[in-house]
Amino acid sequence: MAARPFHLAWFLQGSSIQAWGAPWTGNISEDWMYPSLFIDLVKSMERACFDYILIEDSIYIGQNWKDSREIFLKNGMCTPRQEPSVVATLMAAHTKHLGIVPTLSTFAYHPYLTARIVGTLDQISAGRGGWNMVTGSSDLSAQNFGMPRLPNHDDRYVMAEEYVQICKGLWGSWEPGAIVADRKSGVLIDHEKVHTIDFEGDYYSSRGPLNSGPLPQGQPVIAQAGGSKSGKAFAARHADTVVAAPKGVAAMKAYRDDVRAERVAAGLDPDTVKILYLLSPVVGETETEARDKAERRRETAAANLDLRLARLGWSTNIDFSDCDLDAPVGSFTTNGHQSSLNQFLKGSEGKTLREAIIDHSSSGYTVDVVGTPESCAAQMEEIMDEVGGDGFLLELGDLSRRSVASIIDGLVPELQQRGLTRKAYSHAHLRDNLLEF
Repeated sequence: MAARPFHLAWFLQGSSIQAWGAPWTGNISEDWMYPSLFIDLVKSMERACFDYILIEDSIYIGQNWKDSREIFLKNGMCTPRQEPSVVATLMAAHTKHLGIVPTLSTFAYHPYLTARIVGTLDQISAGRGGWNMVTGSSDLSAQNFGMPRLPNHDDRYVMAEEYVQICKGLWGSWEPGAIVADRKSGVLIDHEKVHTIDFEGDYYSSRGPLNSGPLPQGQPVIAQAGGSKSGKAFAARHADTVVAAPKGVAAMKAYRDDVRAERVAAGLDPDTVKILYLLSPVVGETETEARDKAERRRETAAANLDLRLARLGWSTNIDFSDCDLDAPVGSFTTNGHQSSLNQFLKGSEGKTLREAIIDHSSSGYTVDVVGTPESCAAQMEEIMDEVGGDGFLLELGDLSRRSVASIIDGLVPELQQRGLTRKAYSHAHLRDNLLEF
C-alpha cells in the first residue's frame, strides 16, 4: 500500500536571537538585527518543499521570575524580538513557493490593520500569505498597549469571533473581477464590486471596504493554536491549519478527532483543516549520536532549572521562583497560555517540580523522535499512520544552519524517498498546497 503523505511546516520561535550561547550559531552579537539566518532557513525549507513557516511572536519582555526582567534579558529569552509582519515580507521576497505565516495578536492590532497587513502579505507573495491568530497570554503585553490586563481567557475568544468576522469580511469586500484595468473605457476598478462591510459588534466595528485591494487567495490561510476547550472550538470554526501539542500518540489522535468533529458540527468539511503537531526531532548520523544529543538536551535542562522554569512562567504568567523544586508539582491556574500550563501539569503527575520541568524541557513536544534520518522517518510515518494526519510543525531549540541541515539534508530526503512528503510544489497558493492531501 502506498504511503499516505503528510505536511511539513516550521515553527520559528520568534524573529529573535536563536539558541543564544549554543555552538555553531555564528556572530549573533553582530548580525542579529538582519535575519540572514532566517533567510537561509526559508530557502532551505523551500528546497525541501515545506508548506509554510510560522513566525511565533510576543510583544513584551518577561518579568515572571522573581518579579524581575534580569533572567530574560541576561539570557536573551524571547527578546529582542522584531515585528513579525516585517520579517515575513523579507522571507516572502526570498522565496517563491513557501507559505509565510506571521503571528498577529488580536489585542495589539485593530482588525482592519490585521486584514490590511495580512492581505498585503498575500499580495506581495503571490498567494502565499497567512496569519497565525493569537489572543494574547500576558498582562505584561497588554500593559504595553495601555491596558491594565488582558480580558479573561474565554472572553478573549468571544472577542476574537468578532475580530475574525471583520477580517474575513474585509478580505471579501472586493468581488472577483473588481479590477477591470480596461484602457478603452478608462476604468481601473469597477466600483459596484467593492463593498462596505458595516460591521457593528460588542467589541469591534469596521465600515470597510479594505483599501488595499483583492487577495490572490481570496482569503489568506489562518493558523491557530487551539489547545484549550475554547481555543479548540474556535480553531475548528476558523482555522485552515492548527498548531497542536497534545502529548503522546493517543492524545494526538483524540485531538484530531475532536477538531474534525467540531468542524463538522460547524457545517464545514473536516478535510479542509490541517492539524500539524509540534515536533522537535533529534537526528544523528548514528543511533548512538542521536541518543547522545537527546541526553545532552536533558542534561542542559537539568543544569538550567531557573531558565526552564522562567521560560514556562513567561508563557503561563506564573512565577515559579518560590516553588520547592523537590516537592510535588502543585495546583496552578492561569489567565495566560492555558494549553502550555495544562500540558505541563498533565505530564507532571507523580513527579517533583524538578523532575517535571526537566522532562517537559527535554521532550520533543508531542512525541520523542530520536535516531538516524532513516529511523526518524520510520517513527514519523508510524505516528501519522496511527494519528490519521495531517503533518508536523518542526521546531529546533538549537536552531542554527548546522541543525537545520540535519533536517533539510538528512531527515527530509528520507521522508521524500518513502513518499511521505512532497518533492515538488503542485500549486502556486498556500491554501491549495495544504488541501492537496
